[in-house]
Amino acid sequence: MTVEQIRVSTEWLDLREAADAAARAADLVGRLSRSGGHVIHDLACGTGAMGRWLAPRLAGTQRWVLHDRDPDLLKVAASDRPGPAADCASVTVETRLSDITRLAPADLAGATLITASALLDILTEDELAGLIGTCAGAGCPALLCLSVTGRVRLAPADPFDAYVGAAFDAHQRRLTWRGRLLGPGASDAAADRFGGLGAEVVVRPSPWRLGSDDAVLAAEWFAGWFGAACEQEPGLASEGGAYRRRRLAEARAGKLAVTVDHTDLLALPREAAS
Repeated sequence: MTVEQIRVSTEWLDLREAADAAARAADLVGRLSRSGGHVIHDLACGTGAMGRWLAPRLAGTQRWVLHDRDPDLLKVAASDRPGPAADCASVTVETRLSDITRLAPADLAGATLITASALLDILTEDELAGLIGTCAGAGCPALLCLSVTGRVRLAPADPFDAYVGAAFDAHQRRLTWRGRLLGPGASDAAADRFGGLGAEVVVRPSPWRLGSDDAVLAAEWFAGWFGAACEQEPGLASEGGAYRRRRLAEARAGKLAVTVDHTDLLALPREAAS
């Protein structure tokens, strides 16, 4: 099984990068301290935003290995490199064209940390199990950030929000040719699987909080949220036409506050946790 070929635009990834950086649970980085250098594999790296956030928070030399199945995104990630390290040590980058659901333990040989961002919720149960098995086989910590939880809050509230949210969550859990997606259940499923393999699992909230300064992102997010809900429940498009126009106008005017809950998960193998 492989992840669907979903092309994510660089514009969307650029637009969300600051919100992602503000949301990630920075306190988990303190659990990653180690002497010597780091070899960090970033799975489904996109434009490399995870590295740009994390590299300056880690001391010591770093070699980032960026995995993605989109060669265009890998080119962007290679040109906009992370670093320097917290102690100004060198940071180097290599890219690998990879389907992360088909990685073997040998692909992560020598890793001291595995990272991913906004990945778990687009996997099926079988894909998640395989990925976690591969990560656990590497014998190093895994920091998996920004998995959706299904909790979204808009202010001012509207009674129609709940209908759209329920349809969106169903879309996140939809049945595909690969199997049923985990969607909002992904973080809990990952915590259970890592725990079952003997890892110490630490979970922290990492919500997006979008306000008046995030009007462009809020509008783009809302359009995507409502659009996915309509794919799941086509009747929403006609029933919610006025709602959509009103909400988009509020978002573009900076008058719609949005909170999208996520979780960050850190899995520490027994040796690293002790």
